[in-house]
Amino acid sequence: MCGRYLINRTAPVIKQLLTRLEEQGFSVKTGEIFPSNEVPVMILGENEEVDAADMTWGFHGFRKGQLIINARSETVMEKKMFAKAFRETRCVFPTSGFYEWDEQKEKFLLKEDDVVYLAGFYKKFEDGFRCIILTTAANESVAPIHDRMPVVLNQEELLPWLKDLQFAEEILEKEMPELTSVKIEK
Repeated sequence: MCGRYLINRTAPVIKQLLTRLEEQGFSVKTGEIFPSNEVPVMILGENEEVDAADMTWGFHGFRKGQLIINARSETVMEKKMFAKAFRETRCVFPTSGFYEWDEQKEKFLLKEDDVVYLAGFYKKFEDGFRCIILTTAANESVAPIHDRMPVVLNQEELLPWLKDLQFAEEILEKEMPELTSVKIEK
């Protein structure tokens, strides 16, 4: 489901992105990231290249105080709240992994290498730009912990994800990579 994730500043890709945002005057949180935090994302820049942006994680919901942080990949193109943003303004969340909890409320960090790229999209609200993470059915590496997981991209898929709607639609159907789970001790 992806209700929290990790940003570790030591990963070179993440460090470069954070440095670029800090040079633009943004103060970016690292460590464990929670819904409603200001987060770094990768977007399609003016020159059709990957660029950095700072947005709030979560769309405003239908009820006061409601925050929607994930969208199901299976229905994203049908839901009025998500369809236009998915078609026009996709983004990528560069993370060091994401957290899930199993039925016993044990917390796990799911990761691969230094960076896990999570597929998402964004739109502008009255209070600024807000972004959301796409989820899909869990693969074999995540299913023992949770039945959902974020849509994970590899580095070669970042620019096509941001630029090409047909490619993005195809990604929604792809097999997710195997991830390593690390139990977080309290």
